[in-house]
Amino acid sequence: MLFKGIEVLMFEKTSGFERNKEQLALLRLINWLLKIGLIFFGTELFDLTWPPKELSYVLLAEFIYVVACFRYRFQCINTPSILFSTLLLDTLFWAIWLFYTGGATNAFVSLLLLPIAIGAVTLSRWAPWVLTFLSTGLYTLMMFTMPENRIRHHGMDMSSHYLGMWFNFVISALVLTITVGYIAKRVRQKNAQLSYLREAQLRQEKLLALGTASAQIAHQMATPLATLRLLVDELAEEGVATDIEPDMQQALLRCEATLADLRHATESIREQKRVATPIHHFVEDLRDRVQLLMPETQLVIEQSELLHSATINTDASVLPAFLALIDNAARASVENINLAKVMLTVVSSSPQEVCVNIRDFGKGMGAQQLAELGQNVVSDPKGMGIGVLLSHASFERLGGQFSLCQHQEGGTIASVTLPVTNNNL
Repeated sequence: MLFKGIEVLMFEKTSGFERNKEQLALLRLINWLLKIGLIFFGTELFDLTWPPKELSYVLLAEFIYVVACFRYRFQCINTPSILFSTLLLDTLFWAIWLFYTGGATNAFVSLLLLPIAIGAVTLSRWAPWVLTFLSTGLYTLMMFTMPENRIRHHGMDMSSHYLGMWFNFVISALVLTITVGYIAKRVRQKNAQLSYLREAQLRQEKLLALGTASAQIAHQMATPLATLRLLVDELAEEGVATDIEPDMQQALLRCEATLADLRHATESIREQKRVATPIHHFVEDLRDRVQLLMPETQLVIEQSELLHSATINTDASVLPAFLALIDNAARASVENINLAKVMLTVVSSSPQEVCVNIRDFGKGMGAQQLAELGQNVVSDPKGMGIGVLLSHASFERLGGQFSLCQHQEGGTIASVTLPVTNNNL
């Protein structure tokens, strides 16, 4: 029954806390009812010592404790320190009941293992060891305080039997602490990996849907863009000068370049084409594209000279991914300082990785928004974060990592870490 309970608790721990909250509260109530039942109905059957009146006060206090644990079960299970404290109290209540009903001679002394089992499944490694030492110490104390008439039962010396029970308890406690704790840790790690894979799968499904919609929209945009290009060219040939013609030319040029990049990226990703690009060439291409597509953006680049020979694997999606981050950073800076200023820093985070930091000079974002942006589609008046989500997917496909953090002086830093394929430092 004990190991069956451990199995159930382990499943509950790894699948969620909701049912665990109810289960632990119910388990404490069952323990209290078991003590009452054994006193009134199992004393003669299990040869227990009839407890003194003082134990009734302890049972009353334990009942109040059980009710409080049920009332505040959410805090008890979600806070490790509170959960550990309640397990300590469970151990003490069991030890007091055992002491007044036969001590080490009580057939139910192995129930001291129950808090150890729960601690091994739900808490960190040190907690079950503390419970093990406490339970073993209390059991040992009961061994030294056994009455003489209990040691010699019906003329037989039972000391070796009780010593064997104590030794068996110590071995069981060590097995629970070491083995069950290790298994529970492995199960939690596996479930954490499965949870990450499920989130990644959901993110890929969203990206697939976004990619399908983007391809359809891009196909539909091709004809209107071609029509607009003909109309603008006719205006230029007829010599009709307008104030908005340069802006129209620039907007059309950007749309056509973006559409061409999308087609090229689609073919490159489908054929899995990757090119080894020196990092300084990549940065120069990025600067040229920013000057062409976002001439109003003031891009400040700081690059370590040690990275001059570093090479990274890129495909057609990497450059647009960085351009999307730079565009977001420029918009954030304009909203705060009325200047599209972006700082790009390229450093070596390790001999095998290069880190590209894109800092804006905006007002920054909250912790929750920083955690969600790039992971899921967010709900915000400024946008849904689809560009950042797609950029994150592009970096992740190449074995890179993407993260957002707050800058000490204000603004946000988008950090992109890419693996280095060749670095002759």
